Amino acid sequence: MKEDTKFMRLAIELARTQVGITSPDPLVGAVLVKNGRIISKGYHASYATPHAEDFAIKKAGKKAKGATLYINLEPCCHFGNNPPCCQKIINAGIKRVVAAMQDPNPLVSGKGFAELREAGIKVDVGELEDEAKRLNEAFAKHITTGLPFVIIKCAMTLDGKIATASGDSKWISGKESRQLVHYLRNYADAVMVGLGTVMKDDPELTVRDVGKRKVVRRDPRKIILDSTARTPLSSKVIKINPDRTIIVVTKKAPKSRIDALRKKGVSILKVRTKDDKIDLKDLISELGKRDFTSIMIEGGSSVNASALSAKIVDKVYIFISPQIFGGSKAKTLAGGEGIRKISQSIKLDKYEVKKIGNDILVEGYISKKQ
Repeated sequence: MKEDTKFMRLAIELARTQVGITSPDPLVGAVLVKNGRIISKGYHASYATPHAEDFAIKKAGKKAKGATLYINLEPCCHFGNNPPCCQKIINAGIKRVVAAMQDPNPLVSGKGFAELREAGIKVDVGELEDEAKRLNEAFAKHITTGLPFVIIKCAMTLDGKIATASGDSKWISGKESRQLVHYLRNYADAVMVGLGTVMKDDPELTVRDVGKRKVVRRDPRKIILDSTARTPLSSKVIKINPDRTIIVVTKKAPKSRIDALRKKGVSILKVRTKDDKIDLKDLISELGKRDFTSIMIEGGSSVNASALSAKIVDKVYIFISPQIFGGSKAKTLAGGEGIRKISQSIKLDKYEVKKIGNDILVEGYISKKQ
């Protein structure tokens, strides 16, 4: 029904306002409707706070009786940081629940819907399901696998170059693309780069200009891949919010360098090596244990190649600028040895192509079939 679509879209937009804030909890919005009119709205504001439907029901009070609840994720039916929402829905006298998707959390996973139906509440599932799944794709992966959802973001030219032969790369993409990248950083729990990017660009890795997008801004954690702890103590990733910076090292890192970095207030995470480099699978596993649900890689050619080779990447955002650099020594999106046969190529599923300012954005998911 058109009415269901309208109110579900509002629930999703309410959830979206808290992008990056609720992690490791999901993004959830709720709308209570009676006789075609909205009587209350709510959203999950941050980790471990009351759930969206709880807020909406409390706002509505006695008016909730006989109403329809629109929510983008199945209501919970277990005790966690909050009491189960299903019982609150039942107690409020809500007559119908329209949910976009089933909760992938094994503790819920359809049990909430079953409880509501047993109480005589009509339940409809699947309205704007694809949008809802995309909104909480990081939560879904983490809650089912314990691993974070990993994204590669890269800006390149028409001929696939991410810098000129001399290493110049600011700026390949336009202003509109860079604003979108800052919004994506706001979504991610952490931004990951290699030591080479820190040494060459001295990036802040903070959220600054998101354009006109409505979002609660917050800086992601910063993860620096640095086997031997050579990150300069004067670099911006250390000077700006050092407590939000993690330097990933291996057993090759000298204790003196680790101690110097720790004195600056950063965290040190030591992981295993593979082929004399940081074992990215081990790193991703460790980050998952620390409740990181989403990581955005903004590294260079080598880091991108290593992440793709390790098969830790779920999604890509590739910004293509309408210009050509040329040069056999100019770095491309993914370096390394590359593949030998076309049949070994890394393919995208469910990709979209959009125009962002003067750039073209290819957004898609790494195929799991390869």
